[in-house]
Amino acid sequence: MGLIYSPREDSYLLYKEVKRRAKDKKVLDMGTGSGILAIGAKKGGAIEVLAVDINPDAVAFVKKKGVEAVESDLFEKVNGKFDLIVFNPPYLPENESEDAESKLATTGGKKGDEVILRFLEVVCKFLNSEGNVLLLVSNLTSTKRIEDLIQRKGLSKEVIASEKLFMEELFVWKLQRKF
Repeated sequence: MGLIYSPREDSYLLYKEVKRRAKDKKVLDMGTGSGILAIGAKKGGAIEVLAVDINPDAVAFVKKKGVEAVESDLFEKVNGKFDLIVFNPPYLPENESEDAESKLATTGGKKGDEVILRFLEVVCKFLNSEGNVLLLVSNLTSTKRIEDLIQRKGLSKEVIASEKLFMEELFVWKLQRKF
């Protein structure tokens, strides 16, 4: 079995927010990994949950937990619109010594922001007009290009949760369309 991202502090921080905000929502869990956020959405009362991951082993694992899941590189095989899209992305800058399988779960590209930028480029096409995106970010990732793209896409950003750890600080950003 390939590497499935095990829940850590980032997952648990986002889990609390997902569970609190999922009631009566159609939820998309992008990059589901272990499925913790999809399961949190179900426990929070979501009316529909779709989990997505590029890793076929993660998709199979989450399906065994009773969650609808699809193997997809971000939105490639996703259809429809969602009220809540959640993403705990790989956000660390590339580390040459990390193996390829581990990089898939942790590395967001050379600078650490590339996967998030690809996600944000198209997320609005899948977001209902009143919908929200919950995005996990770290202070280890440069957020300048991310915040510029959020502005260009007509989204607002609000920090709704944070946690300081030994070597980093994690943030949950709530993104929504500006009206």
